[in-house]
Amino acid sequence: MFKTYKISISGQVQGVGFRPYVYKLAIEFLLTGTVSNNEEGVIIFVSGSKSNIENLYQKLINSPPPVSKIQESFIEEIETINFEDFKIIPSKKDRQLNLPLTPDFAICNDCQEEIKKTKNRRVDYAFTTCVNCGPRWAVTQTFPFERSNTSIDYFSMCEACLEEYKNPTKRRFHSQTNTCSTCGIQLKLVNNLGAEIQVKNSELFKKIANLLSEGKIIAIKNTSGYLLCCNAEDKDTVNKLRDKKHRPNKPFAVLYPSLEFLKNEVDLNEKQMNSLKSAERPINIVSLKSYRGSIALNEVAPNLNQLGVLLPYTGILQLLANELEFPIVATSGNIHGSPIISESDEAIEKLKNVADYFLQHNLKIEHPQDDSVLKFSNKFQQEVLFRRSRGYAPNYLNAKINSGEKILAMGAHLKSTIAFYPNENLYVSQYLGNLDSYDVYNRFTETTENFTQLFEQEPKVILVDKHPLYQSTQFGKEVSEKYNSKLVEIQHHKAHFSAILGEHNLWGEKVLGVVFDGTGFGNDSNIWGGEFFSYENNSIERIAQVENFDWLLGDKMSTEPRVSLLALASEEMKAVLVQKFSPSEMKNYNYLKSQNKLKTSSVGRLFDAVASLLNITDFNSYEGEAAILLENSISDYNLSNCKLYCKLSSKGFSAKEIIQNIYNDLKLEVAKEQIIVNFLYTLATSIISFANLKEIKNIAFSGGVFQNTTLVDMLLELAPKELKLYFHKELSPNDENISFGQIMYYLNVK
Repeated sequence: MFKTYKISISGQVQGVGFRPYVYKLAIEFLLTGTVSNNEEGVIIFVSGSKSNIENLYQKLINSPPPVSKIQESFIEEIETINFEDFKIIPSKKDRQLNLPLTPDFAICNDCQEEIKKTKNRRVDYAFTTCVNCGPRWAVTQTFPFERSNTSIDYFSMCEACLEEYKNPTKRRFHSQTNTCSTCGIQLKLVNNLGAEIQVKNSELFKKIANLLSEGKIIAIKNTSGYLLCCNAEDKDTVNKLRDKKHRPNKPFAVLYPSLEFLKNEVDLNEKQMNSLKSAERPINIVSLKSYRGSIALNEVAPNLNQLGVLLPYTGILQLLANELEFPIVATSGNIHGSPIISESDEAIEKLKNVADYFLQHNLKIEHPQDDSVLKFSNKFQQEVLFRRSRGYAPNYLNAKINSGEKILAMGAHLKSTIAFYPNENLYVSQYLGNLDSYDVYNRFTETTENFTQLFEQEPKVILVDKHPLYQSTQFGKEVSEKYNSKLVEIQHHKAHFSAILGEHNLWGEKVLGVVFDGTGFGNDSNIWGGEFFSYENNSIERIAQVENFDWLLGDKMSTEPRVSLLALASEEMKAVLVQKFSPSEMKNYNYLKSQNKLKTSSVGRLFDAVASLLNITDFNSYEGEAAILLENSISDYNLSNCKLYCKLSSKGFSAKEIIQNIYNDLKLEVAKEQIIVNFLYTLATSIISFANLKEIKNIAFSGGVFQNTTLVDMLLELAPKELKLYFHKELSPNDENISFGQIMYYLNVK
């Protein structure tokens, strides 16, 4: 019997080939009607036999387009409508945006093949995309996701592209980013003075590959921002890039031409390979245990036994990869500490003393993004996000929220993000960076302004960190005044705990929260960072902590691990300290220590102190360096050979006791690797024992310390079956999750 149904689909369903897919299904099932985007997703009106409509709906829900993510779907019978045929109709914007945004997608296999084939009209075209791949968030100006609402609209489709766009049998049917070399984005190669290098388009990437082989540094404007690239096997050039970028030790990511090339040099597991080939295409931090290649490892990843690797994720990088016979450094196009650059003129101005050449194009990048970074733990292959940006942002699809308030959360200071709840969806921005940088702060304020404009919503509640000197807090207060919004301060570590509770929707459970990180302004005005919380009945209580020790010399403590050791060392360790400080420093710092009243429970600073005591490093040239080098010193571990360095009480444990016992083992000439394993084992055992002591069966972890994948593995190995462990899965455990946690705390905690 002839019927008409309305189908509504919400989720990541715009810019993913959803409407063309619906069209093809409708034709397959002999149905008539329409499909369009709206402010909430995709809306379908379909007429025909009830069984065929049900078949279409089931296939749509069970086998959607590959890069789509359906959150909700509804089907309802409505009054019969007689359609002549089935059409994709233009989107109408009648209300404010209320759907997830679409992240960027890595180039798909079909497009990869097209740009290689000499007889294909897209051969050598660097901006080849289809419904399954290409930039989305990077080019978004407003929504719904239509070409006219993106910066690609500047390029009018030629006849051939238009025919593909209108042809239901083609892969680019209704592809909003469709262009080709005739009508699309243009590339040019210039030197660092801005003068164009004359080279045929077909020879462009061969020319760049040759320049890289000659030891040149190239700034490549990708579709999400600039990358600084050089030959990763050329140690002199890598060192030159380090010097010019002001990045002395922080490891560089390496782009491999292909997965096959990478597998010949590095051992990969299945999860790593799937991640490297995924639509998100993040950097994966992999072990160098059986490295077989020729990369200048000590220059690319100084003092590390791990390497950040990635595969080409745009046509630009793929065309370059096709000409490369070696892996290349591919690091963010900026001076260390500044945000990734996306404008051609700015790149020349700021990077002319870094790069020898620039590959430019004329597509406007609306939302610059760094590459995302993750790591899988060695034993349990637990995924840990280190940086959430390109491919993931700005969606957060699993939030369980039901509130009519418009909420803007300003996040933290070091690894800043913002989170916005303007409708029925929650949005978490890409990683923005350290707000001590003037340029990062500007990017942070621009992103905040862009979010409010994009959703056409004024926030009624502004959430900020309790730290009065955080730039995010101060800007939040300005925004609150601008919109006459309610301002709410939320303690840093309670936001961390709320973030992991929110990720796993644990609001109905009794949960032990373990938040270990570097710094956070505590409710007692001390610096927290080693906290045990309990959550029950919408209430969070701090129930234990790492025993307080002196917080010395302000920011110097986080950049000089030797200062953390000074704060924790006993008189017995004076001989160690005099090797790390000058006599005048010792005199001044000991005086400051005797007068000091500011305390901390920071596990991050405990890691620093251990690294200093073991003579691994006394100075951090990048955030978390000491902790990274500590974990890097471990090749493997056996729990049966481990020992504890402190006793646990109902109030927590002592960092000073841990340092003293490590010192005792050093005097006994216990191997450094075993000492580090013992240290991590002590932390893991203390957490599990504390949960048993408090008789809490759910443990949730947050804070930058839980980027240590060896610690994560130990926790998973030590936990008895009756304990449930919860780690971040869609957000990073570091301060990037604070903005999300602030919203979760505000909505769920009394």
